[in-house]
Amino acid sequence: MTPLADLIQQTQGAVVAPGVYDPFTANLAAQAGFESVYLSGASLAYTQLGRPDLGLVTMTEVADSIAAIRDRVDIALIVDADTGYGNALNVQRTVRVFERSGASAIQLEDQTFPKRCGHLSGKTLITADEMVGKIQAACDARRSETTQIIARTDAIGVEGIDAAMVRAERYLDAGADVLFIEAPQSRQQQLMITERFQQRVPLLANMVEGGRTPAGSADELADLGFKLVIFPGGLARAVIRQASAYFESLKHHGSTEPFRDRMAAFDELNESIGLPEMLATAERYAAK
Repeated sequence: MTPLADLIQQTQGAVVAPGVYDPFTANLAAQAGFESVYLSGASLAYTQLGRPDLGLVTMTEVADSIAAIRDRVDIALIVDADTGYGNALNVQRTVRVFERSGASAIQLEDQTFPKRCGHLSGKTLITADEMVGKIQAACDARRSETTQIIARTDAIGVEGIDAAMVRAERYLDAGADVLFIEAPQSRQQQLMITERFQQRVPLLANMVEGGRTPAGSADELADLGFKLVIFPGGLARAVIRQASAYFESLKHHGSTEPFRDRMAAFDELNESIGLPEMLATAERYAAK
């Protein structure tokens, strides 16, 4: 597995990390050729709890998901750790547990707890001083320098772009490896961010379909100066449409036959999840 920092440095343009929420989706992303994925706290809330992104997912639930994904794929795994689930001491435990479970990068944000989706209104922030302490605690807790600490500020939607830039400067000074200034509301704000920081630290752009930030492709965002682009909830949105159509068809017809042309074949599914390889491995260890 290529460490995330090396992947960012070696990639011409921006590294794209699609949002995933379990080993099945992470494996599909790897099969599609992605070298990094983003374990989205929002998508975990959607798929594991059937609930919105309002800070309901716990640290241990995320850790279990990291371990399960890491057991299946060997690509860079960026993990959304929300607020770190408490104060600086909680952050240190979160970093230790997530790193041990297989996280390549751990993202921390400066919202109060319970947090909410970065593209929702009504967010509140901890002080910049407290967040600086959390970032320092995270850096001190990691065992390997290859584990990246991503510092996210939600200040644009609360205090404005200028305050967000000041906070980002402080988080960079505190030791953050990547900066994530959430929810810029225009191309002008995106350019303000990249012009100030792109020469000093990799910048992350978050693409939320229908969110507050203008939509852009990875190439377009790379041209602006971003080095890492995540699409955290896109897969869940795609699954809603496909799964709803499947259930509606089954309810109406009492059979999956009318939907078969939109489904994977039995052998295709088994190939995708690695059945042939696992059977071959089992045969190697079978009693002779």
